[in-house]
Amino acid sequence: MKKALVILAPGFEDIEALTAVDILRRGGIEVTLAGTIDGPIKGRCGIMVLTDEAIDISLNRNYEAIILPGGAEGTENLKRDQRVADLVKRHHSEGKLIAAICAAPTILSVLGLTKGKRLTSHPSFSKEFKEAVYSEERVVVDGNMVTSRGPGTAMEFAFKILELLLGPGKVAEVNKGVLAKL
Repeated sequence: MKKALVILAPGFEDIEALTAVDILRRGGIEVTLAGTIDGPIKGRCGIMVLTDEAIDISLNRNYEAIILPGGAEGTENLKRDQRVADLVKRHHSEGKLIAAICAAPTILSVLGLTKGKRLTSHPSFSKEFKEAVYSEERVVVDGNMVTSRGPGTAMEFAFKILELLLGPGKVAEVNKGVLAKL
C-alpha cells in the first residue's frame, strides 16, 4: 500500500488539507496526518483537526508522497519547523513526490528546491519564485514536485497526486463517486 504524509501546522488551509486526505484515502492510499504541535490543530477557518501522530514520529517513516497544505499562517509555521525542512529535503533527494498548494510552494523555494522548476502557487506569492519558471496553470507537475494555486484547485491537486501514485484508472474509479470536474 502506498503511503502519504500530510503535515498540519496551526493556520493550515482547511480545504486544501482535508480534500487531499479524503481523495487519497478513497483511492486506497494510507494517509497519515502529522501535526507540528500536540493536540488538535486549528485550521485557517477554525476547524479543529486531530492528527494521527506527531511529526516527530513521521521523521522515521517512509512515504511515497509528502503533502504541504497552504494557508498563509500555516505555511509560515511549516517554514519555521526544522523537522518539516528535514523531511521535505530527504524526500526530495530520494526522488519521492512532494506536493504543495497555495502558499506552501514557498517552502520549497526557501529550501532551494525550485531553481529552474516549473511551478505555481496562489497568485499573491508569485513574485517569490525568482529562480523558478512560474505558471498560472491550476496544477503543475515538474519531476517529483506537484504544485497548485489554492482552495479552488484543491480537488484537481488531490486527484493529480492520486494519479501520480496509482494511475489514471484509480482516478476514474474514485471520481465515479465524487463527480469532480477534472
